[in-house]
Amino acid sequence: MASVTPSPNDPLSPSALSPLQLKRERLRFTNFRFVRTPSGLCTAEVELEWLDGVTVVGKASGQSSPMGDLRIAAEAALRALESFSGGAIEFELAGVKALRAFDANIVIVALGLRKGEGPQRLLGSYLAERDPVRAAVISVLNATNRLLGNFIATR
Repeated sequence: MASVTPSPNDPLSPSALSPLQLKRERLRFTNFRFVRTPSGLCTAEVELEWLDGVTVVGKASGQSSPMGDLRIAAEAALRALESFSGGAIEFELAGVKALRAFDANIVIVALGLRKGEGPQRLLGSYLAERDPVRAAVISVLNATNRLLGNFIATR
């Protein structure tokens, strides 16, 4: 795996960050938009914030259906994470499923790591009581949390 040395002028470069900023080890989930069109298509957009308002956005679109909506939302989250990594990490969505367990609705995602260091398979879940489509995005973030934390710590 090739290593990339960030420029000191890069706002994501560790040398450009204050000590307080260096303590932040996570991206923050700031916005989610999901739109269904009358023609049966849908678009998902996930926005993540790093430091000082630096944001990354991931988008995905496709045919709307109950399971398709979850998949498209999860794909948008993965594209945002890949954008943040500058291509150093690439994911594959193996599956997404909404199910009922322990008297609660949950969304669970299975991911594969195509490029990058870490476990080759990841699993994440989130309670989906109010919005299963948004829960798919948070499931992706839960699945990738540790991997992204390690990526941020070693950049």
